[in-house]
Amino acid sequence: MSSIRKRSWNTPSGKSRTAWQVDYRDAAGKRRSKQFERKKDAEAWAVNALAEVRRGVHTPDSTSITVAKAADQWLDSVRASDREPTTIAAYEQHVRLHIVPVCGDIKLSQLTAPKVRSLLDGWLAGLSRPMTTKVFRSFKAILTEAQARGLLGQNVALAVKVPKAPRKGKKMVIPSKAELRAVLAACKKSEDLMARAMVELIIYTGMRASEVRGLRWNAVDLKNNNVRVESRADAGGVHGAPKSESGVRTIPLPVGAVATIRSWKIACPSHPDSLVFPSPKGKVLSHDVMGKKYLKPILVAAGVTKLAQGEAVAKYTAHTFRHAAASLWIDQGLNPKRVQTLVGHSSIQVTFDTYGHLFEERDRDASDADAIERALLAADT
Repeated sequence: MSSIRKRSWNTPSGKSRTAWQVDYRDAAGKRRSKQFERKKDAEAWAVNALAEVRRGVHTPDSTSITVAKAADQWLDSVRASDREPTTIAAYEQHVRLHIVPVCGDIKLSQLTAPKVRSLLDGWLAGLSRPMTTKVFRSFKAILTEAQARGLLGQNVALAVKVPKAPRKGKKMVIPSKAELRAVLAACKKSEDLMARAMVELIIYTGMRASEVRGLRWNAVDLKNNNVRVESRADAGGVHGAPKSESGVRTIPLPVGAVATIRSWKIACPSHPDSLVFPSPKGKVLSHDVMGKKYLKPILVAAGVTKLAQGEAVAKYTAHTFRHAAASLWIDQGLNPKRVQTLVGHSSIQVTFDTYGHLFEERDRDASDADAIERALLAADT
């Protein structure tokens, strides 16, 4: 039960003030109160608060912490979970630059779905859609952590979704088959065996650059023609598990790539970490060196370039060839679930969000071909 009463008092300066006060008991039976300038605001809040008390999700303002404090607690838990330094730095940036300046002083108990949607609209107006999605994901994680600590009755942000962007054709640039053939031909002519093996592996497996840099020989099965992705190297060269559990996967290799990798294995210098693509000192190869020293020369030799400040530079990055591998698998008729497994996506939705247009194009092309066949057969009868 609750009661609403008008309260009057004098300020220290002698000014008369009035307010409408809601008196109620929380889920633990403790008496609480909250004041409003207008009676209708007090009545509306009381109805909602009592409903929350009955559901056991009410958090009194007096015991609630701010978004900024909750964010600090979330970051502490992230650091304690032994996440990668680059991941922690990204989360800290989300909090420092985009969350605390906008809503850091708001108490968790004061958050509502409409207010969260207003925050989301503000981020969408000032940030790119991909960055907004990342920031909002961190914001929801902050509230989830607070809820787990008993500081918040319910995570109202879960009811709010980032609206989908309008479809504007293909979502990424993918090398053409002619370009891929040119790159593979350049590989065969290259005298750099490590570069040949690396580029062929990237094209045929779609592995992330971090996974290629962290690949060890015990994960390469040349007898059964496959590679096992079970680790990756972060920006600092530190080995760790793949980005998610689904990142652990086995990818088949074509016989041509197996032959190239086998030749490189014979020539690869021996070193304690047994990396497939080590630096000259036997350490993890940096992402920058991987692109400039090994990928770029092959692409330039293949003529797959673009002009940058008057110089011919590699047209694509290692990540682009990850998309190329996925497009080839889709073109060969692999179903979405199999593609998800091979690329190591955490969910089928990520696969559809990234490559959905390719599946649609493949299915439409097949449908168009069937329609042509039916029309021809009908004409003969």
